[in-house]
Formats: sequence, structure tokens, C-alpha cells
Amino acid sequence: MGEWPEPVSRVARVLEAGGVDARLEEFPEGTPTAAAAAKAAGCAQAQIVKSLLFVCDGRPALVLVPGNRRADPARVASAAGARKVRVARHDEVVEATGFDPGGVAPFPAPGVSVVLLARELLAHELVWIGAGSDRHMAGLSPHDLVRLAHARPADLCE
Repeated sequence: MGEWPEPVSRVARVLEAGGVDARLEEFPEGTPTAAAAAKAAGCAQAQIVKSLLFVCDGRPALVLVPGNRRADPARVASAAGARKVRVARHDEVVEATGFDPGGVAPFPAPGVSVVLLARELLAHELVWIGAGSDRHMAGLSPHDLVRLAHARPADLCE
């Protein structure tokens, strides 16, 4: 396991500790967009999990939505019980998650106060999450994702 970059190793440790048999893979061509990630993983864009950081009433919230959908800030606010919601800045993403934008994984996310997951992700047998870099993803069951990320399913998309 020593061959993974450090941020990817953090993700691998959570998967291992959680007893999840995930497919952690490196895609040398990179996965900068949901479309590129889906092509690399050989799956539908709906199975790619975008990990977005929002700031809800001043607290960081990680919002997990399918690659083919957009998060609706009003729905995010409602699910988080917040009045003011905005997309996090680059530095806030790094501070809250420990990952660079483009490589944000849903876990471990030490500075995040709540993790929300778009309910439609639960319909798939397998979803792909960012795994700490813009070249690494992990495929796992959405139910394992909910458990490991301590995520709350909600209606989050436009």
C-alpha cells in the first residue's frame, strides 16, 4: 500500500478499516471531469460521485451528487438546516477536507461538519468516488459510502 500518494493512502486506510472491498484504481489519463471519470471507469456518469464542498452558515458541508447532476444550493441549505449557503473557496476545500479540489474524497474529511448524499446515488450497485487525487478513484457500494462518510441521504440536485 506504500505505493499510493499520501492523500490516496488516507482514503485507502478508511476503506480498509471499514472492511470495504473497494476497487481503488489509478487512471493515468486523469479524471478532471465527471465525463472523463466515467469514461475511465467504464461506467455511467450517474455512477460518478462528485464531492463538492459548500459552506453552510459558516460550517463546511460535503455534498455528494451524481456526476450527471448539479447540486441545488437551496436544497443543500434545506438538507443542512442552513440559511446561507455558498460554494467553498479553494483554500476552504483544502482546509476542511485535506484534499485539493479535483481530488476530494468523501472521507476522511476531518474539518467537515456534515456530509450529505444525493438520494439517487443509492440506486446503483457501484459508485465511483474521488480518492485523494485527480487520477485516483475508488469503486464501492453506495451503502458502504454512506457508512464510511457518515452521510445523510437527501434531495440535493436541481
